[in-house]
Amino acid sequence: MARIVELNGRPTGDGCPNYVIAEVGINHNGSLEIAKRLIDVAKASGCDAVKFQKRTPEKCVPAEMRDKMRETPWGYISYLEYRYKVEFGLEEFQQIDNYCRAQKIAWFVSCWDPDSVDFIKPFKTPCIKIPSASLTDRELLESIRDSGHPVMLSTGMSDMNQIQAAVKLLGTKNLLLAHATSTYPCPKEELNLRMITTLREMYDCPIGYSGHEVGLATTVAAVALGACFIERHITLDRAMWGSDQAASIEPGGLKRLVKDIRNVETALGDGRKRVYDSEVAAASRLRLKQTLVVSDKK
Repeated sequence: MARIVELNGRPTGDGCPNYVIAEVGINHNGSLEIAKRLIDVAKASGCDAVKFQKRTPEKCVPAEMRDKMRETPWGYISYLEYRYKVEFGLEEFQQIDNYCRAQKIAWFVSCWDPDSVDFIKPFKTPCIKIPSASLTDRELLESIRDSGHPVMLSTGMSDMNQIQAAVKLLGTKNLLLAHATSTYPCPKEELNLRMITTLREMYDCPIGYSGHEVGLATTVAAVALGACFIERHITLDRAMWGSDQAASIEPGGLKRLVKDIRNVETALGDGRKRVYDSEVAAASRLRLKQTLVVSDKK
């Protein structure tokens, strides 16, 4: 059995209810009002947490990208300006913190640089996530490891050597490890869900799944394969502007996903064969011959 990690008192791991995370990311498009509406959607759907992203744009945007111009809802602006437009600061996250407390739903962030780790630590979120893109960033990994928070690590765009190096640096005591493929949206043939089983066999920590595909069935399949936490991007409307909207789930789909996850958890059982009371009447009616002698002798 994999190690159990507590996220603000909520046990997560084998034998625990799946921890379902609604990834808001930057799908709020810089609007606190949209962010709150997405928190409402996550709460109404039965999710355990919502997740945002936190960057220091001048440190996270490569120099060669900063002055590239692009069309945005705010006009034709540089990429660096765009990153600032979708970046929440202290006031917004204080409001998010208060709103989530009132709604009784947890929240946390993916941090993309050490300054963002320092920014988020005072909020005492259940964990801090390392995004797939940052799996090889030693400085960031060490900063999050040393924060005292449980660490969630996504493994997209990484080979096994890189994953092993990151896990070795972080340790598994307070680690949650998520299988992911970083394509938005991800084609079914690249989901490679059996990696969930591979990671479960390799590491004594909770293994989960961060999905970026279109549809719900493959995410539910991840639960059947042993994922004990699930993360999917959410949106109010997949036609909204933004790079992650197309790989996100709309409100109705999120409700169906959480319901299906809970049904699959119930259906998986404990793996021990038994005759249920509901079967006894059928057995007495249909099993006419009892000629097979059962013996405990070997």
